[in-house]
Amino acid sequence: MSRVAVVTGAGSGIGRASAQALLDAGYRVALVGRREAALAETATRHPNALVVPADVSDPQQVDAVFDRVVTEWGRVDVLFNNAGVFPVAAAVDELPLDEWNRALAVNLTAVMLCSAAAVRVMKAQSPQGGRIINNGSISAHAPRPLSPAYTATKHAVTGLTKSIDLDGRPFGITCGQIDIGNAATDLTQSIGITEGALQANGSRLVEPKFSVEDAAKAVVLMAQLPPNATVNSLTITASGMPYVGRG
Repeated sequence: MSRVAVVTGAGSGIGRASAQALLDAGYRVALVGRREAALAETATRHPNALVVPADVSDPQQVDAVFDRVVTEWGRVDVLFNNAGVFPVAAAVDELPLDEWNRALAVNLTAVMLCSAAAVRVMKAQSPQGGRIINNGSISAHAPRPLSPAYTATKHAVTGLTKSIDLDGRPFGITCGQIDIGNAATDLTQSIGITEGALQANGSRLVEPKFSVEDAAKAVVLMAQLPPNATVNSLTITASGMPYVGRG
């Protein structure tokens, strides 16, 4: 029987590419996000795609997502926590509180809520166990200028990932993190990597980028490992991007 995956933020970018790659790999995939039309476009009428509109920062909606997946397919083998936002660029003294709270809600609380719901399912199902993959960021290691909220949430995701993995051991549940640098998405476009992204010295630099489909291949690689192997942390970047030596 095909394995079951849940992908958040599946309406665009890395989420869309990863969901489609998982479908191509034979998974049944629940496509989760706020924009139903975008999710339907990701599904492209694929018989193994399930469109589940939801705000993943809302605990009741998250529980409803996993209830529906279990009702439809009986289990959850993989969760890819991909949904995320990049708040307005601002130093900490100029950052609006609502932007800070928005980043916390989507980039961190939603990861916790979806992971908690997935773990409950993975503990109860037979055979027991499963895999959670969290989309971190290069900013989980080194920040871009004017990104305190994004950077803080992505550092926090790293700690959450390790904690989930540790607590999941007795139940056959693994949790790993993929940190992606400059995949060509609307989010990377918004920070200016094509026109010139702000650097630490105040200059702007047109940064290299790589295909979002190649980032998705890395997600599928993590998902497809057997239960007795896991990728704790994987970093994939555009060749030559200013990450090593950023500062």
